[in-house]
Amino acid sequence: EVQLVESGGGLVQPGGSLRLSCAASGFIFSSSAMCWIRQAAGKGFEWVSGINSDGRSTNYLTSLKGRFTSSRDNAKNTLYLQLNSLQTEDTAMYYCTKDCNFGVRGQGTQVTVSS
Repeated sequence: EVQLVESGGGLVQPGGSLRLSCAASGFIFSSSAMCWIRQAAGKGFEWVSGINSDGRSTNYLTSLKGRFTSSRDNAKNTLYLQLNSLQTEDTAMYYCTKDCNFGVRGQGTQVTVSS
């Protein structure tokens, strides 16, 4: 059974940083591309970033302007998302997804950016 468990969210002031983690199990993590997606209250899912199976290739939502960085540790079956220079519009529930399939995601971790 595929399991994805996100953590690391919280309340942060504008300009602050967070590091999200996604612990994966139940599948061969090192063979799977992974994505981060987010959902703000009352809105649909938005793709944030993707990373290939070996971590050498990443891509990001253009509007993020380099503020987020995705990485992975295949030895630990863990995906990461470093969020820097956070803005109020980054407030959302953040999810990791297997094979960048929006339907295969964890329970999410809440990121709230507020002063």
